[in-house]
Amino acid sequence: MFFSRAPVLPCSRALLFVLLLCSPAVVFSQQRWERNYGGAGDDYSRSVQQTTDGGYIVAGRTTSFGNISQVYLVKTNAFGDTLWTQNYGGTDYDYGYSVQQTSDGGYIVAGQTYSSGNANQVYLIKTNASGDTLWTRTYGGTAYDYGESVRQTQDGGYIVVGYTSSFGAGYNDVYLIKTNASGDTLWTRTYGGTNQDEGYSVQQTSDGGYIVAGFTTSFGNGDQVYLIKTNASGDTLWTRTYGGTNQDEGYSVQQTSDGGYIVAGYTSSFGNLSQVYLVKTNASGDTLWTRNYGGAGSDDGFSVQQTSDTGYVVAGFTTSFGNGYQVYLVKTNAAGDTLWTRTYGGTSYDVGWSVKQTSDGGYIVAGWTQSFGNWYQVYLIKTDANGNVGVEVSPSHQSRVTSYGVFPNPFTSFAVVPGHEADRFALYDISGRKVGTYRGDRIGEGLAAGVYFLAPAGGKARPVRIVKLR
Repeated sequence: MFFSRAPVLPCSRALLFVLLLCSPAVVFSQQRWERNYGGAGDDYSRSVQQTTDGGYIVAGRTTSFGNISQVYLVKTNAFGDTLWTQNYGGTDYDYGYSVQQTSDGGYIVAGQTYSSGNANQVYLIKTNASGDTLWTRTYGGTAYDYGESVRQTQDGGYIVVGYTSSFGAGYNDVYLIKTNASGDTLWTRTYGGTNQDEGYSVQQTSDGGYIVAGFTTSFGNGDQVYLIKTNASGDTLWTRTYGGTNQDEGYSVQQTSDGGYIVAGYTSSFGNLSQVYLVKTNASGDTLWTRNYGGAGSDDGFSVQQTSDTGYVVAGFTTSFGNGYQVYLVKTNAAGDTLWTRTYGGTSYDVGWSVKQTSDGGYIVAGWTQSFGNWYQVYLIKTDANGNVGVEVSPSHQSRVTSYGVFPNPFTSFAVVPGHEADRFALYDISGRKVGTYRGDRIGEGLAAGVYFLAPAGGKARPVRIVKLR
């Protein structure tokens, strides 16, 4: 599956909301908001990380900016407000799949390019802290080569994994590239058999080697999760396959605090149709447990991280829960038992591709949305520790209004709270500043276009997000 992203421009119509309000009627411990970014074309994100300044860096692809399709990098502050965007590439198709902040404060991005090199090649971009290009590199042969995941290594260089049809034993082989700090190739390795084998996630391990996750059709039963452990030179120490007799694939791997590994992906061998698949192994890759999550529809996991409580958080998509096709977040304990699940999005097509726990104990999820903005847009979701994006209201407040709706929403002139026209409501902007108090029959009258939050004056009900268009 492929997805992209584009530069972000602030938009008053965005269905993105910052849920960090400063009103005494609202209490919070963690930031909670949603944002979308992009232009009039298709914009996708595949990777997110919290940065040292407390903000976020998001990588993907854009067709809204630049030529045809370009690598897209979006830098935000802690509230999801855009600080800068950059797009990279040439006159053909270029994609960004993975980003990490580097030790010098800049960023490393991996993906693929049709604009440079031979045919389709692995694409590596090094930027400074402002997203300005320091260097780019391409890797591969005369066929098709893809870069799916990149990490800075202990020596200051980089490790990139993807897959290649230029080299190796089969149709596609897992492709591992080790570079120095300047992106010059130190060594490359391929792994796999005579059929299709692909790598999607890489991490340097505590022994200085590497762990790679993907899928294989060369080994095991049909199409299985593929885990490869190497030494520091890329030489294979062991490989493992996981799954059943149908299609099972791994998209994300992390070494866990006990020295073993956690792998996330999807399975069509277990459960209903397609389900989120979580595999926990020991340090030798032997299975400790597996879990599948989802319902009667199609559910997939693309990203996993061990959390501070030694449990796990997984992001992907679901058609089993929520409205149609939604971002799916699953939180488990250390044994893989479900603690909670959440869905995010609207009534169209919304996918979560990357999740990280944030410094405040919450989570940041990146993907794309067709429900909000123009066609497909980059979708960024900041939750609290329980996966919530709503606003908590202090229980000490007494209220005459315990539930309410706003109509129309969005609105152009003013909105009404049916049944509560004579009641008083407080309105806040997205920074948490109170902008006024309104009767329920004249909500937002005279305000500038933007996103606001409405709560009963002196009330207890959950604040409602409202949007004024112009």
